[in-house]
Amino acid sequence: MNSRRGTRNLGRALPRTTLIWVAVAVVALVVIDVVLVALALGRTDPQQHGSAGPIPTFTSTPDTTETPSSSESPSAAPSASADPASATASGRRLLSAVSSLEAWRASGGTCGGERPVLEHTVDGGATWVPTTLGTDVGSVMAIRASSTALSIMVGTGPDCATTLHTTTDGGASWSPADDGAAGAGIDAEGVVLASSTIQPPCADPIEAFQGERTTVVICDGQLEWRAGSASWVDVPLGGVRSLAVDGDHYVLARVGASRCAGVQIEKMPAIGVTAATQTDIIGCADGLDDVTNVSIARAGDDLWLWAGDDVKVSADGGATW
Repeated sequence: MNSRRGTRNLGRALPRTTLIWVAVAVVALVVIDVVLVALALGRTDPQQHGSAGPIPTFTSTPDTTETPSSSESPSAAPSASADPASATASGRRLLSAVSSLEAWRASGGTCGGERPVLEHTVDGGATWVPTTLGTDVGSVMAIRASSTALSIMVGTGPDCATTLHTTTDGGASWSPADDGAAGAGIDAEGVVLASSTIQPPCADPIEAFQGERTTVVICDGQLEWRAGSASWVDVPLGGVRSLAVDGDHYVLARVGASRCAGVQIEKMPAIGVTAATQTDIIGCADGLDDVTNVSIARAGDDLWLWAGDDVKVSADGGATW
């Protein structure tokens, strides 16, 4: 009796144990499933990892927004010296005066090389403020300033095409300029005049000037002068580096003169020039550190001189400095 009862009790216990293990397995599966679902939801919830980023888009339209370089920043601080545009290896120097206090200057730059620098002063050259040029401007070949506007001749784009621009707001904006607005210039094709570009009368012209009736090209060792479109007249004057106009006379900046250790200021007639035309000495600007690159400009009786890192203004046309 007892043996059979024990056997029946054992037979009833096995099903209960099995059910317990099945229940445990089901609960475990449910728990695992809940965890997996929670992890999946966590990965797709943008609030768990910050705001969702934008969907990237692609377009064939080029981005025309210009990012100015550090040297072109409109908020660049004014220069406190005459140094920023003084790189002598960056092409020709250009200077245009408005008054005894105001002037513009530029280092010409070289397309594909060192960038040009354009600057403005209103305190007689004590400080110079850089003016923004577009990133496509590779060189500056001529500048002409007045009390209301500045016109420049520049080389732009991959081909360094010669173009003319004018600003009436100090360089904040530019518009196309008329031919001749910036004066004569020198580009890779020759001497750029108001009406056309001509072949230079010498191999390596230094500076060019065009007035209403005459044209002058400064060469190494001589001046080339002509009236209208007549033949060039060779005037043997060595050391001339720059030219300004004073009525019916030219004012010349000449280096290497025996009587002046710096830049000698001379004048010569602007009309009826011949090979024998002589010059008269006006004065001497000495005490200059460098006379390799020299540029002068006139505004009334005031004559500006830019040589090396030095900028001087003479109130009597170059007689005294």
